[in-house]
Amino acid sequence: MTPVKAAIIGSGNIGTDLMMKMIKYPQNMELAAVVGIDPDSEGLAMAREHGIATTHEGIDGLRKLPCYPEIGIAFDATSAYAHKVHDEALRADGIQVVDLTPAAIGPFTVPPVNMGANLDAPNVNMVTCGGQATIPMVAAVSRVSSRVPYAEIVASVSSRSAGPGTRANIDEFTRTTANAIEKVGGAEKGKAIIILNPAEPPMIMRDTVFTLSEGADEDTIRQSVKDMVAEVQKYVPGYRLKQEVQFERFGDNNKLKIPGRGEFTGLKTMIMLEVEGAGDYLPSYSGNLDIMTAAAKATGELLAERRMAARENA
Repeated sequence: MTPVKAAIIGSGNIGTDLMMKMIKYPQNMELAAVVGIDPDSEGLAMAREHGIATTHEGIDGLRKLPCYPEIGIAFDATSAYAHKVHDEALRADGIQVVDLTPAAIGPFTVPPVNMGANLDAPNVNMVTCGGQATIPMVAAVSRVSSRVPYAEIVASVSSRSAGPGTRANIDEFTRTTANAIEKVGGAEKGKAIIILNPAEPPMIMRDTVFTLSEGADEDTIRQSVKDMVAEVQKYVPGYRLKQEVQFERFGDNNKLKIPGRGEFTGLKTMIMLEVEGAGDYLPSYSGNLDIMTAAAKATGELLAERRMAARENA
């Protein structure tokens, strides 16, 4: 069947890495256009080299391209502020949007957790890089527990891999990730912290996930985490546990006192992760960007599959 035509808005690091993934590993989408605002950007130059239509006039330029009426899916890799304008225009033209910004207009989507739940939504949000890396682990604990009163994630990324878009969206990152920890991960209360590490040579993305849970033993959680890691590795091969899952139990004789939330009895779990990028465009230490673009591509493929099936049955 004819692939679904797609566009990428944003020719920076994230947009260019997504472009290279779509070129290198084509499935059911055909990248028809790449949009930027800098005519001299490397991303637009690379797109032209691969015979892809480009514009440096933003969303207005995209709508003027001859291929625009054929586009079914658009990936937005710009900023939370710009995405609000893009979403309104694309939605009006019947184009499904995969949002790689923290704008959170559409429902949160984390592939191994709720990938099939939002396929008919006009806009799906990929949360954040920290969210894509850590929410699967929160969900792994939640799905075998009766309650997860609290979950906290700390995402540490190389300062080199954090471009101007990431830096401008730090506040949105923490709010969006914490919200998704609750809505998708299943925690009653979520918290997110991001650290831009200036170490040289650049460090690979590291993530630490803390959960407080009730109703599941250590072996059950350990196996659930292992199974979830395997699911993420299907589209992010460099995703792995940094060390064995750590546990600490709190009973009636040593209750954990949580400021503002009272006392807790149950199991504290600490999961330490490492995310190495595939190196499709950016260096392997940019696992934070790689997991976002890989998750977006995987989601786009499901959206395309749904569109192709609808086209065949029409």
